[in-house]
Amino acid sequence: MSASTAAPRRSWFAYLSAALGLASLLGVLCFHFPELLTSRDFRAAYTEEFARRLLLIGLIAAFVLGTVAVLRNTNKRVALTGVVSAGLAVLLGGATIQFDAIESTPFSLGLDWFVISLFFSALVFIPIEKAMAVRQMSPLRAEWRTDLAYFFMSHIFVQFILIAVTASTATVAAFAAWPSLQASIQSLPVWVQFLLAVFCADLAQALLHRAYHNIPWLWRFHAVHHSSRNMDWLAGSRVHAVEIILTRSSVLLPLVVLGFSSAAVNAYVILVGLQAVLAHANLRLNFGWLEYLLVTPRYHHWHHARDAAYVDVNYAIHLPLIDMLMGTFKRPPPAQWPAEYGVMKLETVPTGFWPQAWMPFRSKKTFEQFVGQDDTR
Repeated sequence: MSASTAAPRRSWFAYLSAALGLASLLGVLCFHFPELLTSRDFRAAYTEEFARRLLLIGLIAAFVLGTVAVLRNTNKRVALTGVVSAGLAVLLGGATIQFDAIESTPFSLGLDWFVISLFFSALVFIPIEKAMAVRQMSPLRAEWRTDLAYFFMSHIFVQFILIAVTASTATVAAFAAWPSLQASIQSLPVWVQFLLAVFCADLAQALLHRAYHNIPWLWRFHAVHHSSRNMDWLAGSRVHAVEIILTRSSVLLPLVVLGFSSAAVNAYVILVGLQAVLAHANLRLNFGWLEYLLVTPRYHHWHHARDAAYVDVNYAIHLPLIDMLMGTFKRPPPAQWPAEYGVMKLETVPTGFWPQAWMPFRSKKTFEQFVGQDDTR
């Protein structure tokens, strides 16, 4: 590739400024509308002072990094997005916003869960992946914007699914409740409930996961998840909205109906978020014998491999024991990683968030712009 056609160099300062500026703006909106935009259950996990300090750090960093990028004349539009967003956040009150007691509402968007989760996931995994990468690549790799959109959607969707599941519990319980079993589960310590919930949820998820791979119309939705050509901490968020609803509902509803405490269910939801990031992360770590006990990056990477020997194995997301019980356990070759990731037929999945959202509902089976082509969307 000649110098004249080479892609322009991206400025880390500019992109970090844009990310922090937009996140800070969302954070300020959370302070203005806490009942509608923040999650009641997640608010219990952090203090108001923590949120204010985090917001202040984000604002300062967005201004400083964006200004430096503008002065260096690198990615000025991206940098200005960060500076302008942070400036608007300050005009709206910044980290000094005062608010009254938060009233209870039937629903919320959970923007606080999205912002804080994104901030700390990036803070932890970007440096680790840089130091211990399976493949050296920039976090701003091809289709990172698409996966960031999925990250946002998945974090918001979980809130509504939890609400829908909780609201429908009484109706379903009338048909499927076992009072003695519920009482037995509720009598257990929360940590035991959590471990039991992980096992039950992973079993339900793995059975449904296998159905996604073997029932053609379900595969159309699941193919979106397998279309990622780069595996990293953000790639695990690429899941079609319909699959999110089906999977989370199928997993969470039984847990609630069986009487697991809200603390155990919420802990499981947090674990799912963390495990989804870790299992797809670009981490060359040798977990040794732990690969028999816990789903590790290498274990799950092979499930995403463009390799016919791994298309129907390793469905569990938490416990390899589930795959052993299902007869779908296949330990990866020692110290080896897949040569390539993605669906077997790349042309069957288009690029971009919205084309992928509509893809399962279209009669069209192949696309001119498909995953794996040389683009940066």
